[in-house]
Amino acid sequence: MNVKKVLVSQPRPTSEKSPYFDIAEKYGIELVFRPFIKVEGLSAKEFRQFKINISDFTAIIFTARTAIDHFFRLCEEMRVSIPDTMKYFCTTESIALYLQKYIVYRKRKIFHGTTGKLDGLLAALQKHNKERYLYVVSDVNKADTNILDANNINYTKAVMYRTVSNDFGPDETFDYDMLLFFSPQGINSLMKNFPAFKQGDVRIGTFGPSAAAAVKEAGLRLDFEAPSPKAPSMTAALDLFLAEETGDNAEN
Repeated sequence: MNVKKVLVSQPRPTSEKSPYFDIAEKYGIELVFRPFIKVEGLSAKEFRQFKINISDFTAIIFTARTAIDHFFRLCEEMRVSIPDTMKYFCTTESIALYLQKYIVYRKRKIFHGTTGKLDGLLAALQKHNKERYLYVVSDVNKADTNILDANNINYTKAVMYRTVSNDFGPDETFDYDMLLFFSPQGINSLMKNFPAFKQGDVRIGTFGPSAAAAVKEAGLRLDFEAPSPKAPSMTAALDLFLAEETGDNAEN
């Protein structure tokens, strides 16, 4: 097998029980976790240019923990006091629970969906249709807000953080046999950091249709992608690909 060193463009898993480590041991490969992109918050000065007054809103919509972090960071920087009456609407329970980092959870009005998408929050949003919602997003947010518009939800999008290229330093080696991507921004960062990149025998795997499309748009070869019927996750797709490479597909 020609794959010996794999770059996973995500942060290293916090648990040593991650399937990635099982795969590394199973096939004797080296995994390097190194994001191609990073998130940085807008400064208070940058946010003020949008002329959005946070105090005008009575409810907040969160779709990510990162959004929560940057909302409260900006509020602190701009000395905005959040009233106890503020309502919080989160697309998942885990995001809602993350609010405990900043507020006394049991004393606030917090609602969460189960689908991870805005449609899972619709019933709660409609029930509280008199609220003025601030929807905290990143600069690359592509969430479909048609459902909010169609149901006359009074909301304003507020960009509070952005995704930027996590540039490689001059001393960082780039000697990988395989690259794993999870977003179009990761592909863009690859081409920005290495404009003369020639794929050759380097395998590329992606998770999600947008990342797969970005590989092809960059003129690169896509060797495998997830999710698929046989591989619902990136680790499953990686395991399947390596098994086929080695001919060890008896378990699949």
